[in-house]
Amino acid sequence: MNTPTSESFAGLVEFAASFAPRPQTSHVLFDFDGTISIIREGWPEIMVPMFVEMLPALPGEPEEARRKLCYEDIMSLNGKQTIYQMMQLAERIKERGGNPREPLWYKHEYLRRLEERIHGRTEGLRSGKLKPDDLLVFGTRALLEALQQRGLTCYLASGTDEQFVKAESELLDVTRYFGRHIYGAQDDYKQFSKKMVIERILRENKIPGEQLLAFGDGYVEIQNTKEVGGLAVAVASDEANNGSGRFDEWKRQRLLGVGADVVIPDFRDALPLLNRIFTA
Repeated sequence: MNTPTSESFAGLVEFAASFAPRPQTSHVLFDFDGTISIIREGWPEIMVPMFVEMLPALPGEPEEARRKLCYEDIMSLNGKQTIYQMMQLAERIKERGGNPREPLWYKHEYLRRLEERIHGRTEGLRSGKLKPDDLLVFGTRALLEALQQRGLTCYLASGTDEQFVKAESELLDVTRYFGRHIYGAQDDYKQFSKKMVIERILRENKIPGEQLLAFGDGYVEIQNTKEVGGLAVAVASDEANNGSGRFDEWKRQRLLGVGADVVIPDFRDALPLLNRIFTA
């Protein structure tokens, strides 16, 4: 790995040995939460305590150990549909002799709690008190504009429920960059996955995986993109300090571990990075 100090980059841009320019790129896939949107920033602070509350303690088990287990279960599935984290919770409860509810119940309870946290943000966007760019990962709009100018087709695929992704995309004024290509989780979780979206992009557009570029902060979109031969840019975003220019080190390590070709903290270097990707 190396972090270039070239003057063409204003901030941190880390290239893995696997990186090579892809001037043939024609389609671009984005994750949503943590990659484009920070409306749901802080979601682990809702999910982790809920899991700790629901998970029976083992005899003599300190709460901190339970919290650590829950955090690792949750983050290891980050990027997949929310239901998978709830399925893991139900499995843990069963392991400990409890009688879990249906995973879908846990998902809806989590979403209810999360709504309490983010309500002020969505209402701020609706009322105009907050500007859309206030809740976009730093530099996002410049990147989307540049991709549009290059004539590339952009897709959005999120582990968050599709109805929320579409509503929040509208609030953030990014729907226009994706059009009808916005996909999210379904209550019938087997009807959606990021892998299915990638397969659809390649099939419907009759392109090889080498023409796909992906940006994401979860391991799923990085791993799935690499599996088809695409170029994967990991966005190790510091969501709680948007615009800090610092890596979230946990994300950075996790995403490099599943094969990311490039790691960035945000999109401040979007234009020079695109130049590097598209210049053979």
